[in-house]
Amino acid sequence: MSLVLVASAIGGCGQEVISNVASVPQVDPERVEAFVEKVVERQVYVEGGKYLMGDFGAEYGPEKIQYDANVNSKPLHEVELSSFSMSKFKVTNEEYGFYLMANQLSLADVEDEDVDYKYFILMRSEQKLPAHVDWHEAEKYCSWLGTVSGLPFSLPNEAQWEYAARSRGQFLAVATDDGTYKITDESYNRDGSGGPQGINISTIRDREEFAKALGWKVDGLISLPVDQFPPNPLGMYAMSDNGFEWVSDWYDPDYYRTSPVLNPQGPPVPVYKGEETGNKYAKVMRGVDYADARWGGGFNVRRKYGSPDAIRKNMILDEDSRMITNKTARCVVNSTVPVS
Repeated sequence: MSLVLVASAIGGCGQEVISNVASVPQVDPERVEAFVEKVVERQVYVEGGKYLMGDFGAEYGPEKIQYDANVNSKPLHEVELSSFSMSKFKVTNEEYGFYLMANQLSLADVEDEDVDYKYFILMRSEQKLPAHVDWHEAEKYCSWLGTVSGLPFSLPNEAQWEYAARSRGQFLAVATDDGTYKITDESYNRDGSGGPQGINISTIRDREEFAKALGWKVDGLISLPVDQFPPNPLGMYAMSDNGFEWVSDWYDPDYYRTSPVLNPQGPPVPVYKGEETGNKYAKVMRGVDYADARWGGGFNVRRKYGSPDAIRKNMILDEDSRMITNKTARCVVNSTVPVS
């Protein structure tokens, strides 16, 4: 098993995205091999096929209404994908921490006015919580997995992500065990506490109680363990909850109008940037940061975007901050046969 890391770059429109550049891992090769075996065991084989990608709600949803008010999830268009494998879980703190240790890297700082920094550090210490990363960090991690495993690991492209979230393209609005939201019927207390708990997807109460059990005095805007709730029928966990997920595609609000049918990879060059992204070209994010069944929503088809370094503009304060506390990732193996 080769442990030599290589560097690559993706360039476009004057903006370079640097891939993994790191030294040879300073750990026992047997530990790296055991780590890779564990990661590979968590891959779910996704048989390729055709599906209609985008907001299918008005035509194929039971309510016959749009699941997304944003036009960037339209039009509905045919996609045909080759088979691939995808991690059933978001990348965890445990996995990402091993990668950092193996390459003598350190966690990047966070400048986020919306979070208490000391509690963000606590969240990083919980091994089964999703690792919060920007696009560059996510891409480097998946690239490193490819280097040390010899398998074609990468971030998923947007079409792969939606195909998996919808259990091979079924008309499922949310990536729960049955495509619906299920919660208990408990009421709120007079002081505003209590309320429903999640059965197949989280609620604010679930997150508040998880934080309380750990002694964290924070509200419900935190992460939960990656396997807290049942997977979707394909075996994927928390694709409609627990953090937006980076994908490989550059963001183009009109891409669905020109997307090729066979294995779309997104725009070949950067397309969109705006004041909200710090005037930097945007990458696509899929899923949702924090779910609540009372809000509902067809999160399997909604598209978000952000700058690769997760810098965002606070329009009120006219300040930039690095917002990664709601951003996660998972990797795919671009092989048409199951990995082992």
